[in-house]
Amino acid sequence: MSNYRIEGATGTWEVVIGLEVHAQVTSNAKLFSGASTAFGAEPNSQVSLVDAAMPGMLPVPNRECIRQAVRTGMAIEAQINAWSRFDRKNYFYADLPQGYQISQLYHPLVGEGQLTIEADEKAGIPADKVIRIERIHVEQDAGKLMHDQHPTMSYVDLNRTGVALMEIVSRPDMTSPAEAGAYIRKLRSILRYVGSCDGNMEEGSMRADVNVSVRKVGDTELGTRTETKNVNSVRFVMQAIEHEVRRQIDVLEDGGQIVQETRLFDPNTGTTRSMRSKEDAHDYRYFPDPDLLPLELDQAFLDECRASLPELPDAKRARYTGELGLTDYNARELTAEVETFARFETLLAETARALGKPEAKVATPVANWSLSVAPGVIKALGDEGDMANATPARQAAILKMQDAGEISGGQAKEIFEIVLKTGREPDEIAETEGLKQVSDTGAIEEAIAAIMAANEDKVAEYRGGKDKLFGFFVGQTMKAMQGKANPAVVNQLLKDKLG
Repeated sequence: MSNYRIEGATGTWEVVIGLEVHAQVTSNAKLFSGASTAFGAEPNSQVSLVDAAMPGMLPVPNRECIRQAVRTGMAIEAQINAWSRFDRKNYFYADLPQGYQISQLYHPLVGEGQLTIEADEKAGIPADKVIRIERIHVEQDAGKLMHDQHPTMSYVDLNRTGVALMEIVSRPDMTSPAEAGAYIRKLRSILRYVGSCDGNMEEGSMRADVNVSVRKVGDTELGTRTETKNVNSVRFVMQAIEHEVRRQIDVLEDGGQIVQETRLFDPNTGTTRSMRSKEDAHDYRYFPDPDLLPLELDQAFLDECRASLPELPDAKRARYTGELGLTDYNARELTAEVETFARFETLLAETARALGKPEAKVATPVANWSLSVAPGVIKALGDEGDMANATPARQAAILKMQDAGEISGGQAKEIFEIVLKTGREPDEIAETEGLKQVSDTGAIEEAIAAIMAANEDKVAEYRGGKDKLFGFFVGQTMKAMQGKANPAVVNQLLKDKLG
């Protein structure tokens, strides 16, 4: 259970949250027409006769859109319905030329599934938690009204009309803003792994309707819920929940009632406002679309969909900790985003080849480099660095020198910085810039002898039991060697000399 509780004037309250996520399907064409789905085109430049609802135009399902929705369902361990049907959802709005939306109410393509959000004590998620998913249905997107283009009129852009959406409907299993945020992040990660949605919330290709209700701790009945529409970032989803929870509690504690309604979130103020009273499903007068036959999926199609799935986040994380020996933290961070694990796995393979070692033997230093060292140098350089210079081969060359004890961690950073700025090869940089560690025992022994001769009193104290002085001798030796001595060699020689 979440520990998210809200103390009110009349007692302690808890929140119940369900999310309906609209994810734009990755496809070049719309759900029922061949019009382009590219983002950012001129208004009304990607509208077919079907999208514009010209008389006599008939929809034809896009096989790729159906395939991507099925693959998504399989990725969340959901029931795939080999027989499904499209329905017409009737309502009249200026950005809906047909006067109805083609959706799936009664027989969705994907049935019940689930995903697991990971424990995060700091966020208030004490343990892993399974969030049930009720269904995924496929439907058309509507167009877009633009109210800021003219002082007295609203313009209509139909480019999005007919774009394929997956509506992913969760059960009301979330009990805190943190859980809702974790659910959105995990779902987005899965969609991007599968390739069924790019997850770009800023461009509107993934957005959430947030259903929230509150009740007193111990109550078993759900409170009246509100739905906040089209929230387009994880942070805004969490803010909308926090505001709506407080608003509902205030209304109830003042003796009022919560109205079931649709609300909008204002990111500038972090508040929600009423949009319209909530219509029940029957108000849309759903009926089977007479222009579309039911979808019937054969076993060969389903087998191809399953075979095309990649290694998913949970399986990849388990492999990273089990086979590669990474920490839970590193595995979680590396698998959070598609780009992150792709860079890591490419560098891991390159480094293993360069060192002639199994991947499991080099995974930890490569992970630390990928998550901490390299991003730190890149951030510090800013515009001075060119990421095109940071090829996997060059980064692997740096890691190879560090593994061999030829350079220190600090020198690795310095070399990488020069690589980013210039595109020069790491081996050449290490030689010409004097950035190699000194492992010559003769030079180090000479420095140690001089330091011991100049600090006979401290040598005596160390030999008398003052072990903490060992750090002093290490520091003095590294200083004498201008930081270029191999620390492992320095430590071993000092232990031998000091006795």
